[in-house]
Amino acid sequence: MGRLATSFVLGFHGCDASVATEAVLDGADVIQSEKDYDWLGPGAYFWESDPLRALEWAQWKKQRGEYENPSVIGAVVDLRNCLDLVSREDVELVKNAYDAFVKIRRHSGLELPTNRNPDGTEKDDLLLRFLDCAVLRHLHEMVDETPDTEPFDTVRGMFVEGGKAFPGSGIHRRSHVQIAVRNPACIKGLFFPRNWSRA
Repeated sequence: MGRLATSFVLGFHGCDASVATEAVLDGADVIQSEKDYDWLGPGAYFWESDPLRALEWAQWKKQRGEYENPSVIGAVVDLRNCLDLVSREDVELVKNAYDAFVKIRRHSGLELPTNRNPDGTEKDDLLLRFLDCAVLRHLHEMVDETPDTEPFDTVRGMFVEGGKAFPGSGIHRRSHVQIAVRNPACIKGLFFPRNWSRA
């Protein structure tokens, strides 16, 4: 599972400048997200090889009043035991977890969560991934309960997002590869990328 990819990657995390300084200079951990709509389930989130996308995200958070000074930090990430959602084998694992999750929810009389957009948003991207997150959490639980099975350290996925790059194109402007780091030991080092502002 996920062992065929290159192990070390550069990831970029959008955050407030105060968080960036604490992480890079003071050694604080990168904040783990635990939201029920996280695209790749729980973890510290990075854009693979894309500091611009990380900065755009931090600027969006400033527009929402959540950040004061958008910033970007870089990380050397060891993917280790990676659930790689661009690997056919790993996608099949997620599909099997979905099937098991559906059975449990139906047996319990519970509705399935759904992916959707925030209220008032009319995009095709379905930014709130409640179903995907629930299925990934269920997969992690299944792995944790299986003897002699190594838990996933990271989850990696490629997402098509945003409008088309040009008319008639199959390339989208905000497509990206994201990594959720579940095991903080996989973050081997943090740095301020050159030519990227901390404030």
